[in-house]
Amino acid sequence: MAIASQTPHLSILSSPDWEDYKLLDSGNGYKLERYGPYRLVRPEAEAMWQTALPVKEWQQIDGKFIPAPEENGGHWESSKCLPESWLIRYKDLCMKVQTTASRHIGVFPEQAVHWDWIRSQVKKAARPVQVLNLFGYTGLATLAAAAAGARVTHIDASRKAVTWARENQELSGLAGMPIRWIVEDALKFVQRENRRGAHYEGIILDPPKFGRGPKGEVWEFYKLISELLHSCKQILSPSPAFVVITAYAVKASALTLYYALQELMSGWKGQVEAGEIALEEQSARRLLSTAIFARWSAN
Repeated sequence: MAIASQTPHLSILSSPDWEDYKLLDSGNGYKLERYGPYRLVRPEAEAMWQTALPVKEWQQIDGKFIPAPEENGGHWESSKCLPESWLIRYKDLCMKVQTTASRHIGVFPEQAVHWDWIRSQVKKAARPVQVLNLFGYTGLATLAAAAAGARVTHIDASRKAVTWARENQELSGLAGMPIRWIVEDALKFVQRENRRGAHYEGIILDPPKFGRGPKGEVWEFYKLISELLHSCKQILSPSPAFVVITAYAVKASALTLYYALQELMSGWKGQVEAGEIALEEQSARRLLSTAIFARWSAN
């Protein structure tokens, strides 16, 4: 006898409001992107199809990341016109982008859909909201929350990333906003906040597959995510507003995050949604999946 499925509906979210960023095309294991006036090519394992644009479009670029054969690291090949860094905007947020020692350039454009959502959750709360952003990277989610009126604590293990985030704060005209910038191991910080009796109405988690804390602490997603989520539950406000989790490059389904977040938020009334975040090509309008997510809101 067939049993009715209780599987939740999974969503695909994209960010259509970008002007300074476009996914121009993808395929053959790469993606062709425009950041402001510059066109970059970067590896993309999810792009298993053929490219839609002609070869000449892929040759008219300003920079390309060449991965190392051992799949760790690599290097950029850049034209003379590509500056060391430049600025792009998303709505009222301004951010610095630059080619670094890795393929990353300081922003994940697909995350803009979360920035907008975070803003809406802070505003809908219509009360003082304390937000904790763990693994905050270069700070765009932090700035979105602060711009909406939240007090934010931003945690990242990389001092370079935190410095970059503070620069984005200045560039966005948000220097006076109440943001605490802290270089710390995420799990250690949450556990310490619990001992202090601290509480947050909103939590943003964007944990990597693997990473190291400022004192050499090792982060491994599958070994520590359950402990981190349990610790986060201890510091949630009695009346939380939102929680959002995003995961990149892990062998997990959005269902994994859905049920983990559902368990985390048991005891509070609200809604959980989960799925994938994606970028839409200009060329063939295909959706390039970049990460899985789950998010809970009280409203």
